[in-house]
Amino acid sequence: MSATMTAVDVPPPARPKRLGRLPRRLVRPATAVLSGVLLFLSFPPRPLWWLAVPGFALLGWTLRGRRLRAGFGLGYLAGLGFLLPLLVWTGEEVGAVPWLALVAAESLFVAAACCLVAAVSRLPAWPVFAAAVWILGEAARARVPFGGFPWGKIAFGQADGLFLPLAALGGTPVLGFAVALCGFGLYEALRQVIAYRATGSLPRGPLAAAALSLFLPVTAALAAQPLVSDAAEDGTATVAAIQGNVPRLGLDFNEQRRAVLDNHARRTEQLAADVAAGRAPKPDFVLWPENSSDLDPYRNGDARFVIDEAVKAIGVPTVVGAVVTPETGPLRNTLIQWDPRSGPVATYDKRHVQPFGEYIPMRSLVRIFNKDVDRVSRDFGPGTEVGVFDLAGTRVGLATCYEAAFDWAVRDTVTHGARLISVPSNNATFGRSEMTYQQLAMSRVRAVEHSRSVVVPVTSGVSAIIRPDGTIVRESRMFTPDALVAEVPLRSSLTPATRMGTLPEALLVALAAAGLGWAASGAVRRRRAATPGTANA
Repeated sequence: MSATMTAVDVPPPARPKRLGRLPRRLVRPATAVLSGVLLFLSFPPRPLWWLAVPGFALLGWTLRGRRLRAGFGLGYLAGLGFLLPLLVWTGEEVGAVPWLALVAAESLFVAAACCLVAAVSRLPAWPVFAAAVWILGEAARARVPFGGFPWGKIAFGQADGLFLPLAALGGTPVLGFAVALCGFGLYEALRQVIAYRATGSLPRGPLAAAALSLFLPVTAALAAQPLVSDAAEDGTATVAAIQGNVPRLGLDFNEQRRAVLDNHARRTEQLAADVAAGRAPKPDFVLWPENSSDLDPYRNGDARFVIDEAVKAIGVPTVVGAVVTPETGPLRNTLIQWDPRSGPVATYDKRHVQPFGEYIPMRSLVRIFNKDVDRVSRDFGPGTEVGVFDLAGTRVGLATCYEAAFDWAVRDTVTHGARLISVPSNNATFGRSEMTYQQLAMSRVRAVEHSRSVVVPVTSGVSAIIRPDGTIVRESRMFTPDALVAEVPLRSSLTPATRMGTLPEALLVALAAAGLGWAASGAVRRRRAATPGTANA
């Protein structure tokens, strides 16, 4: 048999070449996804805060020098890698469609920010502008649509991190900026080292900018350490956080409202018995979680009696989370200050109610995709007043659950005189997901940001008592009835972050805008230089 090959037997040369290119084309998209996954892994409950730095370094490699369209696409992949696992708890009881819809929408903000990072990536000292652009994206995501969704701010993954003191200096924007800057600076420093090894040339300006981007955030964090203090400026308070637990996981707990109320009343009465027997210190005041009474005590005499008996047993002011159901108008997610002698004496209505959870925007349209919206048969309405209760002489600021993610909602309570912050929450609908740990990390960041003790009473866990330096002194287990009692310092001084309010974020947004303007003018000059006949126009 002849071994001679015919032309038909010769494989076409283009095919292996095309197959060889395909994996290389996937490198940047895969790296974009990996960068997002690293950002996710930097969040609690994992103590891997430092993974955010290599996450931004990989993102910088992915985006630097890319066209805007490529930057948007790669950024969207990074957003999916980050937010898909981070927000999986949003579909815990309502299915995958709301979770995927939320992630798809929020990833657009990440994509837009990455598109702008690509735009500034050719500028001198580009890591500075890129980090500012990231904060610009977070600022937009925290405001629109429907009041914004700031969950997943990079700062909220840094409760155990080296950079945490920067929260006291400039709030979550400065903390997030420092992390992003360090990551982008790490990539630029490595890029300069690799270029030097390849060419033997060492450009001092770019190398100095890279080194500054890498070390400035670390130095600033160390310098901000004196701003973090848990000294008792105004004495101390002994506080109790009640976790009554729910009868079973899931949305069905709302059908057992009396059982939830009884659980919290019973655990408070047990604490009263422990105090009387000397097994626990007597608290100055008691904090119940959000939705600890889904029965309106103003309209339901039985619920009022149960609450009143529990508060009289413990004998100190108690904050009760209740659903208030007026005859007309929206429902109210309300915190009630309950006095053992006078009963309900003050209220705070949650100001930032949760879209698609406490109220349904565009209900008729959303119903087409998910009939679970009808579980919210009557929308909640927002309150308008800042929540600060005077509990046994201690001014306690109130930020209910979802509100803790918003900078303004917590800051307002401190500027209105709060010496301690309470974040009553209800996460029973999210089962044993990571949501409760993510929310607890937010409260730890807020403690350092405003130098206040923070108490987090939760229906089903994790409840916690946090000192002003962000350390947890008492913590419950999930879905376990508990009463956390601890003495915490009270403070009245204001951190730079509290005093400046939105100014640091505004300055970083202005820095991002300046970088984008510089990049745009450079692009115009390059286009003119490349177009014949326009150089002297």
